[in-house]
Amino acid sequence: MLKRSIVALAAACSLLGVAPAAMAKDYPSAPIRLIIPFAPGGTADVIGRLFAQKLGQKLDATVVVENKAGAAGVIGSKYVAEAKADGYTLLLASSSTHAANPAIYTKLTYDAVADFTPITQIVSVPGVLSVNEDVKAKTLADLISDSKAAPNKYTYASSGAGTLGNLAMELLKKNSGAQIMHVAYKGAGPAFNDVIGRQVSMIWEPLPSSLPFIKAGRLRALAVASAQRLPEIPDVPTFAEAGIQNYDVSAWNGLLAPKGVSPEVAETLYKASVEVLKDPELQQRFKELGGTVVGNTPDQFKAVMTSEIAKWKDVAAAANIKLD
Repeated sequence: MLKRSIVALAAACSLLGVAPAAMAKDYPSAPIRLIIPFAPGGTADVIGRLFAQKLGQKLDATVVVENKAGAAGVIGSKYVAEAKADGYTLLLASSSTHAANPAIYTKLTYDAVADFTPITQIVSVPGVLSVNEDVKAKTLADLISDSKAAPNKYTYASSGAGTLGNLAMELLKKNSGAQIMHVAYKGAGPAFNDVIGRQVSMIWEPLPSSLPFIKAGRLRALAVASAQRLPEIPDVPTFAEAGIQNYDVSAWNGLLAPKGVSPEVAETLYKASVEVLKDPELQQRFKELGGTVVGNTPDQFKAVMTSEIAKWKDVAAAANIKLD
């Protein structure tokens, strides 16, 4: 009853010309849509749905998840960038939509920074470099050394040109001088299939995607892109331990609103999100996915996106990765 009264009041204020900021204290007074710019079932989808449920509970509102997949997240991101800036349409951004895409697309239909209001970075998921059993090198150092001795002896698979896996491997090549040839696929599934099938030597993917194959002995992990070793694969060294410094690479997800959202609404979303990310149950679920909760400030999240875009632009330029 209270919610209906608030909605009616909001409508009346709109007719009377009352400024939206005057109603910000009543936010949210209607269902919120969280747009996930990827297909159902993937890691981003799982993270988004877990977060949406807890956010709805914290705000005493309904948070409806909608998948708007396509074009590596471009379709869903553009949809939110063009949505009404009232706080009722939000985006589950990712390292693809707001780091890799701006670095590789020459005609991106949204500005990853200017067209959005940052709320907070939700979670960070480390990547892992894995090889098949045909690869004789037992360490990353051996792999790099072998690749230099026999250029393009090794190949790496990615889920597509310009994806995080592609950029992460090109950064490794840039930092180490490794000579490894890229083989692009349409999705992680066929990429994994050909690495496991020994048609391609290796693959760099976020831990949740790779871990089942590593645990099953179908792939062998050489290094993880994290600050410390991971409890899921404690015998696998970090890239730094393996001799590759300044290799800060992770997949991440964060919460964005369209640009122009009132400071009051943005603050409400930020405070609720940070509280949600302290929830032990949610933290455990994210940990099971190989992720680490972040919960930084809007300014810090904006700085992450800006830094990531600049980093991947340099890598894309060096590797001549460009998409229209």
